[in-house]
Order: sequence, then structure tokens, then C-alpha cells
Amino acid sequence: MRSRSVSDVVLFGKVDVPAPSARLMADWQRDVFLHLTLEPGDVDVLPLARARMRWPDYRHCVQAVADWTQQLGLAEVLDSSEMALMACRGARYHHDGVQYGGSAFCNLFLSEDQGLDLHFSVTGHRIPLVRGTVVIFDTGQPHAVIERGSAGFDVEHFSGQDDAQVFLTWELSIEDAHVARALHTVFDVDPATALLLNEGQVWLNGAPLNVCPAFGCC
Repeated sequence: MRSRSVSDVVLFGKVDVPAPSARLMADWQRDVFLHLTLEPGDVDVLPLARARMRWPDYRHCVQAVADWTQQLGLAEVLDSSEMALMACRGARYHHDGVQYGGSAFCNLFLSEDQGLDLHFSVTGHRIPLVRGTVVIFDTGQPHAVIERGSAGFDVEHFSGQDDAQVFLTWELSIEDAHVARALHTVFDVDPATALLLNEGQVWLNGAPLNVCPAFGCC
């Protein structure tokens, strides 16, 4: 296992993508509340193959992100990246460095503005989530989806039937030279500790990182 730094670089912007149709949005809402039964703070996978059959603008959305990443100097990185369709009802503060330590995430948000922010508690980045918001970040960075203007994640902010955010996500290899350069990633920072581990971990001050799910403090 290879050690690396956790990047504090967050790349974000907004691309022009058409609104999903009312029928497709209704499908996603039904999946979120009836099939996935997402509770406030949960994040889960939606069926992408089925969505693509009813989503004529899918290719436009993917191309918009591809164009944006190329403008950032990331070349054709999306072509070799795993992609999924996701939904969340907010998200508690967490990092994804255990399961996805070899990746950065690239997310394209498809839902309309619901007064929510993507908040990175350590770096301080706070990004309003609107249709077309696109973000690239290190999976090891603690983050959450919270109510705009709030100090942290509160279940009470996600008690309605229309608070789900839907987004496309790509897993960008952190060892891709373009990704590593864009995020200023440094490799082999602690090879001795890495040799002792059999799964990915995020460490801070000599111990595995624990993130407060409500406020993001470590």
C-alpha cells in the first residue's frame, strides 16, 4: 500500500447542463424514498443504466464535465474513470479515504438549488449546490452536505419529501499524473506506516482520523 498526502485543494465551478425531465426527477424521487429509503444524512447509488434510457441529455452532461476537466489540464481523465449516479439527503461529515483512498471524486450536481452547501470542514470551502455545480476533491478531505448558513449537519433540516440531491460522480485515479498535479498530491509521505496497513486509512498526528459527523471537527 502506498502512502500519500491529503490534498487541501478543492476545484469547483458551474457548467451548463439541462434540467432533467419531470418524469426522470419523479423516478429519482421514488427511488430515494421508496426503494433506497434514504434517511437524512444517507448517500446511496441510483440505477444509472435505467436512468440513461430516459435521459436524452445524459451525454450532454458528461461532455460538459469532460470539457471542464480538460480546461483544468486534466486531459481525458474521465474516459478511464468509474462513474456512478448517486443520491443523498444531505450528508453527515465524513471522509471516503478508507474505501476510495486511491481516488479523487469529481461530482456533477443535477438537482435545483435547495439551499444546501457542500462544506469541507478542514479547508473551509463552502460550495452552494445548484444544477451544474461541479467539484473535484480528495476523498480524504472531511465533507458534508448541509443547510446553507448552518454551522453543521442537522437531521431536522432534511425532513421533507423533496430534499434529495442527485449527482453523477467519477472516481479519478489519484496517481494519474494530471490529477496528482492539479491537487498537489505528494506520494510516499509515510512508507513505514503504509507497510503495516492492509486497508486504506486517513491518519492525522500519528493516529487514524475520526470525524465528528455533526460538525466535521477531527
